[in-house]
Amino acid sequence: MTFARFYASGGMLLTVIAITIAVMACGSDGTTTAPVTGNTGNEIQLSGTIEIDGSSTVFPVSQAVAEEFRKVQPGVQVNVGVSGTGGGFKRFTVGETDISDASRPIKDKEAAEAKANNVEYIEMRLGTDGLTVIVNKNNSFVDCLTITELNAIWKPGSTINNWKDVRAGFPDQKLRLYGPDTDSGTFDYFTEEVNGEAQMSRADYTASADDNVLVQGVSGDKGGLGYFGYAYYQPNAANLKALAIDNGKGCVEVAPESIEDGSYSPLSRPLYIYVNKASMARPEMKKFVEFYLDEGAKLTNEVGYVASDQNVYAENKIKAGL
Repeated sequence: MTFARFYASGGMLLTVIAITIAVMACGSDGTTTAPVTGNTGNEIQLSGTIEIDGSSTVFPVSQAVAEEFRKVQPGVQVNVGVSGTGGGFKRFTVGETDISDASRPIKDKEAAEAKANNVEYIEMRLGTDGLTVIVNKNNSFVDCLTITELNAIWKPGSTINNWKDVRAGFPDQKLRLYGPDTDSGTFDYFTEEVNGEAQMSRADYTASADDNVLVQGVSGDKGGLGYFGYAYYQPNAANLKALAIDNGKGCVEVAPESIEDGSYSPLSRPLYIYVNKASMARPEMKKFVEFYLDEGAKLTNEVGYVASDQNVYAENKIKAGL
């Protein structure tokens, strides 16, 4: 089933994602095998295990690709974890994973760690996300917040805990905050764009690496305010309210069109996968990456992001030697 259908059908089971999602193998012994006779036409059947970890934002794309890949390569097990962009890079840069999902570019210190561990990698752009600021669906007094207001709420040392202190005319109502944890690329991006420096944020908020926890928190809290990727808002739109953002040029609603044309600024951000070059020597890994680049644009759009154009995917293939 697709990511969207999973969520729409009560996907609160996503809490199990925080450990890992295993796309189960049929008869895999954990090693690459020679071609065998399968039931998928002329497709050469492979086996083995592929490890993916990282961004909760990119997770639904990688999980959707893994589901589709299983249909043509049931003997390959693809494990997709969600430890956040920073957590994923911690594993990737020491060679523990084959692919790292990321909602920001790799940092210099992470690249240096990879180099120290002889991990060479390929950066592949998938598309663009609109980082979505959300409130409870019953919130009737706010439709748009400015970047200045978001900064006042989220900056280190902020003591704003009531909506009346955000803007004159807002009601006397408790304000409770929900957001990603500090290993999240979403956290890095939001804090850099809103507070001027990555990782700079007030600490007194409900933090989670599982975006579904944030969905539950704000949907059950009349005074709640939070943020996460657009693909997590879409299937939960009936229970949440997305706010327009004003960066000084007027309020702009988050939508695929405003994400794509850049008008939803500054909260549109790039999405990536990072591929371990050494892993590409394994036939099942090479086949999976090729499949990812063939199907990734369609699935990126399907789960709610805006895919990069085909020229970007063609460049990804060239970088991967495909």
